[in-house]
Amino acid sequence: MEQTRFMGNKILNFFKHLSVIKRVLLGIITLLVIGYIFCLPRQLFHVPYSTVVTDRNGELLGARIASDGQWRFPPRKTTPEKIRQCLITFEDKNFYYHWGVDPLSIGRATYQNLKNKRIVSGGSTLTMQTIRHESRTFGEKVIEMILATRLEFRASKEEILSMYVSHAPFGGNVVGLDAASWRYFGHSTEDLSWAESAMLAVLPNAPAIIHLSKGRKTLLAKRNRLLKQLLDKEIIDSSTYELAVSEPLPDEPHPLPQIAPHLVSRFYQERNGRYSRTTIDKGMQTHKE
Repeated sequence: MEQTRFMGNKILNFFKHLSVIKRVLLGIITLLVIGYIFCLPRQLFHVPYSTVVTDRNGELLGARIASDGQWRFPPRKTTPEKIRQCLITFEDKNFYYHWGVDPLSIGRATYQNLKNKRIVSGGSTLTMQTIRHESRTFGEKVIEMILATRLEFRASKEEILSMYVSHAPFGGNVVGLDAASWRYFGHSTEDLSWAESAMLAVLPNAPAIIHLSKGRKTLLAKRNRLLKQLLDKEIIDSSTYELAVSEPLPDEPHPLPQIAPHLVSRFYQERNGRYSRTTIDKGMQTHKE
């Protein structure tokens, strides 16, 4: 008790000896620190998710679209290695070395924008894109940077990457890696090839401009350019590269599996917006049908 009173008196004496200007500055700094600590909301994403039902082995039986009309599967906890390598190579080479903001990328983007007299590059890191605002004004970019550094203190790099791939736009009403994998390739994210992973890595960069129905040449060129970067960095070998660039782009989105539709409807009513793993075996169920 005496020690607590002693410390309290020391703090009071410290403040008494400060000038008015120093007290004001100290107060402002304290408020800024408190504001920074609490600036990031506890829940980052206020969005509805699709209802997803799998068999006992995790194989997709069916899904229902989210209430806002988006195919947005519930968030992932991990990111497959191929997607991770493609995203970091394409979007944020220094992802594991910065604290949410990459000064080199910001500087390069600023130079390019001034040179072209328009916004051609945002210099955003994957962390900044995870909490991206709709507006692209200078003020919003500053807010993105502040929130990105705060997110780096809260979550690990792998958690941030999982947040990003779970909520990135992939064109049309497809949001998130899992939904994109099934809609564009008809299989799970874990089964993506290098070519498929590269295509999905470049899509969120400009989902409204490059997708399957238009801008196919641009999409193919960006995919193959990323594959060449992976080859140059020795992430893939030459034979893997040749096979990957020879893979065609998908022609159109795939319909999702419609196995055990009545069970999917039941989970849609009881566990809307969640993953549900059942005891059903997809192979046996398909054989019965």
